[in-house]
Amino acid sequence: MASDRQHRLEIVQFGRLLHENRFVAATDGNLSVRLDERRLLVTPTCISKGRMRASDMVIVDMDGKRLAGKRTVSSEIGMHLLIYRLRPDVHGIVHAHPPTATGFAASGYDLNRPLVCEVVVGLGSIPLARYGTPGTPELTDALEPLIPHHDAILMANHGVVTFGCSLESAYMKMETVEHFAKIALVTHLLGNEQPLGEKEVQKLHEVRHRYNGGGNPAPSRMPVAADDLQSDDEPKETAGSRR
Repeated sequence: MASDRQHRLEIVQFGRLLHENRFVAATDGNLSVRLDERRLLVTPTCISKGRMRASDMVIVDMDGKRLAGKRTVSSEIGMHLLIYRLRPDVHGIVHAHPPTATGFAASGYDLNRPLVCEVVVGLGSIPLARYGTPGTPELTDALEPLIPHHDAILMANHGVVTFGCSLESAYMKMETVEHFAKIALVTHLLGNEQPLGEKEVQKLHEVRHRYNGGGNPAPSRMPVAADDLQSDDEPKETAGSRR
């Protein structure tokens, strides 16, 4: 088991990588680690993720109440709390604004097209959650239906959130999302997109199932567009994948 100190240093390390890779700017982004069933270690608000120190981190309970630390916890703590509640397997979360992936999110596009086999195996699909004001229930309401089934989610007009069994896993998924977004953009610009067929995708889902240690079976169908998850009274053009 990693110590509190090790987790703090890990957040500093991956915060610095987010900044160096230009996945965040200024004081953007937030990271967290599940310490145990009752406590989370979270980045504070209003701090550059490239200049954090181990002592800057804040410990909160599962209601977001500060238990330790001098700084104010991230204003987007509600998103982290929701993910940890819905996903007991998650122990690390990263939220950032990688430029290409965020450009897709700001244009109303998901990243569900099966263009690269490694992405299908590693992430399955990357849906788009409808817009919600940061730091409010609107954001968590938009994310809630997607969190149980995905490890990476685009947030309309906002950014990306990724999560995994460790903070390192969550960070690596953020790199994968941005890398895939660049590939998807190139295929769009070239105008000759050739996604994998349903049979190929099914085989990759089976590989993903084995790769993940036989967890919940992957869906046998092609990924749905995020607009299939919107409410009946929401205009079609305001959510999901516009193509």
